[in-house]
Formats: sequence, structure tokens, C-alpha cells
Amino acid sequence: MVETVHVNRIESTISTILRTGVALSIFIIASGLIVTFVHHPDYFSSRPALGRLIDASASYTTSLRGVLEGVAEGRGQSIVMLGILVLIATPVVRVAASVVLFAAEHDRVYVAITSAVLLLLFLSFAIGAAH
Repeated sequence: MVETVHVNRIESTISTILRTGVALSIFIIASGLIVTFVHHPDYFSSRPALGRLIDASASYTTSLRGVLEGVAEGRGQSIVMLGILVLIATPVVRVAASVVLFAAEHDRVYVAITSAVLLLLFLSFAIGAAH
């Protein structure tokens, strides 16, 4: 019975993290879209203007620093990118929280497994950033 309570607590915490991360990212992305189209209503009617919106080489969407600077400047595209980054970070936070929760339960096997997964996630981000 006690084990079931611990499992339910872990599952509830993980579920809350995932739901909160997704809801937050949706809110941020929607806010960014609103800011973008309020500042640039021509995106609705002009194909060339819309092409500037989706320019992948824009510095305010290609690096974390650029995204944060763009958010500080109120750029809608940067706000949308921040929402996407929050969405990407959500499962990583979930894995990190799992390590902590399993450690609190003194479950060494799951601590080792989730720590290895977390390490692989960080390694993949580092390799991706290097390229």
C-alpha cells in the first residue's frame, strides 16, 4: 500500500510537470503569434512579407542568446521560438525531476537509469550545439 502511494506521487508529479510545460509553451507560442501579427499585419496579405517571417537565418531565432535578446525587444518570432524551446525543455525537466524523485525513494536502479538518460540528453544537446 505504501509503495502504491509513492508511485502515485511520482506519477502525479511527472504528469504535472509535463502538463505545465506543454500549457506554458502553448501560451508563449500563442502570445508570440499575436505579437508578430499585431506588429506586422502585412503578413496576412503579402507573400514576400510572409517570407521574411519564416526566414531561418534571422539571428533572433537561431541562437539562445538571439532568442532572449529578441524576446527582450518584443519580437514575436523570438517569443514563438522561446515557446518552442520551453516545449523541448519540458521532457528534459521531467527526466531531471525523475532522478530527484527516485533518489528520494532510494530507488538506486531507477536513479541510475534516469541519470543515464539525462546524461545522454545533455550529451546530444552538446553535440548538436557543436555542429
